[in-house]
Amino acid sequence: MLPNFFFSPELLATLSAPLFLTLKVSLVSALGFCFLGVPLAYWCARRESVLSKAVLFLATLPLIFPPIALGYLLMLLLGQQGFFGSWAMRVFDMRLLFSEGSVFLAGTIAGMPLVVRPIKEVLSSARLLALEEAASVLGVEGVKRFRLITLPLIKNTLLASIMMGVARASGEVGVTLMLGGNIENRPATLSLEIYNAVARGDFSLASTLCAILAVIALCLYVAIEAQRSRAVF
Repeated sequence: MLPNFFFSPELLATLSAPLFLTLKVSLVSALGFCFLGVPLAYWCARRESVLSKAVLFLATLPLIFPPIALGYLLMLLLGQQGFFGSWAMRVFDMRLLFSEGSVFLAGTIAGMPLVVRPIKEVLSSARLLALEEAASVLGVEGVKRFRLITLPLIKNTLLASIMMGVARASGEVGVTLMLGGNIENRPATLSLEIYNAVARGDFSLASTLCAILAVIALCLYVAIEAQRSRAVF
């Protein structure tokens, strides 16, 4: 029964929008991890201060705080009566909640700890710092040092961390539910679609979606382990 349903036209029609949205969440979150998570990890690793520790705590919060509770707090901030939400509405006439952008934001926030923490740790490595110091003595500093010395040494850990963040972002439900909403006739991510299927009593669809996500998770795991096995630090 499950294999027949797995390849049925009805399933393909049901999955097209959630799968496309999940792929977009994965892509946008990966970009967020590259352009925000990596610089943030670098700054936290090289700036030992009260501010850097506070920022690291906030970046780690999605990992240790219940997703629904975190989503609720973010909803208070991003809603039309919240600090950021009212500002965005007043200045840009833009609503931050219950939009596709808020789904992207939820995934990026959920996966950020799995990117920032490992990269921060490897950038704090005594061996790496010693190699960077040796490069500085030889006159290689700044961006050139990062490009020629630091990045090649940490690239495998960096890629593995970004993939772990993407895996977390693509499977996020709690924060997505609070920020993006679960609005009827609007596409949901694959994970949220499982929740909807169970709520409707459509356990066949829920089981199929779980099987699809299991395959995706296995592929990501293999890719992550391949990068970790080649990591220098």
